[in-house]
Amino acid sequence: MTKKLQVGIVGGGIGSYHIRAFQTLPEQFEVAAICDIDEARAKSLAETYHIPHATTSLTDLCRLSELDVVDLCTPPYLHFDQAQEALAAGKHIILEKPHVGSLQEVDRLIALEAESNQRIMPVFQYRYGHGLQKLKLLIAAGLAGRAYLTTVETSWRRGEDYYAVPWRGKWATELGGVLTSMAIHAHDLLYYVLGPVKSVFARAKTLVNPIEVDDCVSASLEMADGSLASLSATTGSPAQISRHRFCFSRLTAESNTQPYTNTADPWTFTGDSPEIQTEIETALAGFKPLPEGYAGQFYRYHQALGDNTELPVTLADARVALELLTALYHSAETGQGVELPLSNDHPKYAGWQPKQNR
Repeated sequence: MTKKLQVGIVGGGIGSYHIRAFQTLPEQFEVAAICDIDEARAKSLAETYHIPHATTSLTDLCRLSELDVVDLCTPPYLHFDQAQEALAAGKHIILEKPHVGSLQEVDRLIALEAESNQRIMPVFQYRYGHGLQKLKLLIAAGLAGRAYLTTVETSWRRGEDYYAVPWRGKWATELGGVLTSMAIHAHDLLYYVLGPVKSVFARAKTLVNPIEVDDCVSASLEMADGSLASLSATTGSPAQISRHRFCFSRLTAESNTQPYTNTADPWTFTGDSPEIQTEIETALAGFKPLPEGYAGQFYRYHQALGDNTELPVTLADARVALELLTALYHSAETGQGVELPLSNDHPKYAGWQPKQNR
């Protein structure tokens, strides 16, 4: 498939960022429809971005025969049911994070996708920043060596205005707190670079805002490769930063600290010797940049559909991210370390949320 894909976007909040990303790729995509429960917002977005169809109904949007892709940018508690509806309508799906509310639900989507002719792509757009992609290049070239220690910080600020949106700050609708709705991106990158997690120990508290869910988290991880990792996340940092620092035997890689673009350039790569530094610089001279962020993921998505190859982000990737969420919440709740992978009879397989909130 090399044709231009017709996309219908559901949800005009984050969805507006998706619209702009798609419109930077006019040879690959056309946004043909926008759906939002706020009719005025749907019509305004349609007018601003020259989108032919505006509706308040997902069902009506799914009936548009010209659509190839339904892009779900709605509150997370709606994702599972909406994904099933779009899949039943014969549409490919792009699915914003947090993708669904449990390992059980993501396993069900994996099964439904396998039974269909459609494909579901979860969103993890931070994978495609040029800085992080340069680290991936160095690892693929064998220049990094053994992983020792990784630190990941998500220190953002959210206050009353953010939680004034009715579905936020609640287990039943946001599905979790800073771990689920914000740090999930930074933690996905840990897997993307290093692979699976072996065990976790976490503490989670609600200290910043009067909400149900977590807003301060600290966690210690052992990776399957034997290296260690430390994760921290908060919504209580007036100076907002995101940071990744990877210590390998042959180099250290450190991101910039911009809160929402820290996987983009500049990153600092420091070799363990002058000779290794020269190898690093030689390898990076051959780096070929592709689009970043949402546009970067969508660009690769079109290519994968056209070539019938693996999607840039798969439901298996989403499952790994949700398994880590589940393990972190279980550890924080029980005060015990948790070994991964988690089995289907794990007490939180049907949801990491407290039982009374599932």
